[in-house]
Amino acid sequence: MCSIIGYYGKESAAPIIVKGLKRMEYRGYDSVGVATESENEIELKKGTGKVQEVNSKVQLETLPGKVGIGHTRWATHGKVTDANAHPHPSNSGKIAIVHNGIIENFEELKKQLESEGYVFKSETDSEIIANLIQKNHEQTNDVKETILKTVSQLKGHYAFVVMFEDGQLAAARFHEPLILGVGKEDYFLSSDVLGFIEFTDNAIYIENGTFVILDKNKFKIFDFDGEHSGYEITKVSKEFGDAYKGDYAHFTLKEIYEQPETILKAGEKTISEIDRAADYLRHAKNIYVTGSGSSYNSALIAKQILSKYVKIKAEPIMSSELQFAPNTIEENSILIAISQSGESADVLDAVKIAKKANCKIISIVNLLTSSLARESDVLIGLNCGPEIGVAATKSFTSQLVILYKIVQKLSNNDITIDFENFSKSISKTLDNPSTIQKIAKELKEISDIYILGRGINYPIATESALKLKELTYIHAEGIAGGELKHGPLALMDSQVFVIILNPNDSTYSDTLTSAREIKARGAKIIGVSDVKSDVYDYWIEMPKISEVLYPISEIIPIQLLSYYGALERDADPDYPRNLAKSVTVK
Repeated sequence: MCSIIGYYGKESAAPIIVKGLKRMEYRGYDSVGVATESENEIELKKGTGKVQEVNSKVQLETLPGKVGIGHTRWATHGKVTDANAHPHPSNSGKIAIVHNGIIENFEELKKQLESEGYVFKSETDSEIIANLIQKNHEQTNDVKETILKTVSQLKGHYAFVVMFEDGQLAAARFHEPLILGVGKEDYFLSSDVLGFIEFTDNAIYIENGTFVILDKNKFKIFDFDGEHSGYEITKVSKEFGDAYKGDYAHFTLKEIYEQPETILKAGEKTISEIDRAADYLRHAKNIYVTGSGSSYNSALIAKQILSKYVKIKAEPIMSSELQFAPNTIEENSILIAISQSGESADVLDAVKIAKKANCKIISIVNLLTSSLARESDVLIGLNCGPEIGVAATKSFTSQLVILYKIVQKLSNNDITIDFENFSKSISKTLDNPSTIQKIAKELKEISDIYILGRGINYPIATESALKLKELTYIHAEGIAGGELKHGPLALMDSQVFVIILNPNDSTYSDTLTSAREIKARGAKIIGVSDVKSDVYDYWIEMPKISEVLYPISEIIPIQLLSYYGALERDADPDYPRNLAKSVTVK
């Protein structure tokens, strides 16, 4: 959520900044703005809407100068308005900032600054930073001392970039991502490598509690004590720049169709780490698995397959809940942290709690240079390439494949999984979406849909509900089959659709009985199964495969149904309203 981009170099800054913001649109936002410095003056343009809309309306790209900052905002403090959009100028107009994160003591700081005559034009916590920097700079007349004083006064999680009227840029990071891109004659400051990957693949991942100053074609990095901080230039994989839709109408559709390939690649580049993870788990005192959103649903699957196939107990924990019960984590245990971006605030906080308890961290993550990756003892990469669609698709199935590979190792390869044939079976499902498209049309006007599953299929029911909510905006709820008569049956009538996840495993008969009970109340039944039944009003056929792979097999048609359902309801499947790809603030 929210994207920062800063540029210092030889080229016109505004077009580069706008291009970088467009590449980071997947992160989610509601407004956009750019500020540049030219001839010791700062000019600024911003507005609500998508990058292209605002650019067309106010011509962001025409701002002059070779130094600039840009931002896409996802509203936290204050409504979605032009005034609340970033960048924010200071009262003097000699300073402008862009900011990600939350300033926890902004009300206290705002009252103090107002008592000193500062006027605020927005409802945001971010504008506090601009005026605080102005005040401190007027006192010190030194950029380094200004930043040191400012960060000592701020409480919360943040990354900000500040531009001064003389063309200097400075940026600070505290528990929010910030990356310095190093070109031949220019520099970039960004919350994501996609912001600058087109121009350079040399990146410095700014350490937590440090800041960088750009001036006169050079950079310096300091810690919050003012001491020089070491750094390492990392070569960023160019594949993270290949974020193009090709012939697909949307990134989400492209990423769904990439899954026959990505399940074969999952963990491929970190195969030795899968061996290490299995060894850690084999000797673990306790095992916890944490994630948020789709990654939490992966954690639920992890519990099931570890218990079922290798008789190892693991406790899934929703990342956002751990802070309220930190004593859940026993000392010297193992935490498996699952995340697509590796920057989710809740997951990182869970890791922090686990590390305080002297736990080892196994991470399953797509970006091997992320904050989570750097906190890990064992690092396993999804290797599925950039996922631009906000709703997780290929990253979710890649997570599951890696979990299965870990279980295979724990079983000493007694569990055999033919991923090659499985990949072909997924391709067949994707090659014929016509039934799913017809069902999507039926969902156009409905307001409620329920997804029922038993055993290992229940976490896929919750993941299916999440996909439908995210993409179609239909109220969707995953139901454990055995709980049907303990409340949910009261909701079943002719106005609802119920998806029955019913592969031919040990849950098949009981689930079919539940489907009949639901149909008797008038609800429409969508069966997802490898066995046809007359109880289904609509049948989505699953391939006949090994039982161990049913969870991955059954989520893919639901991803497609969610995508086509979004189109039927005129929703943007790539950028669902109010959502962001990387939830870096609470």
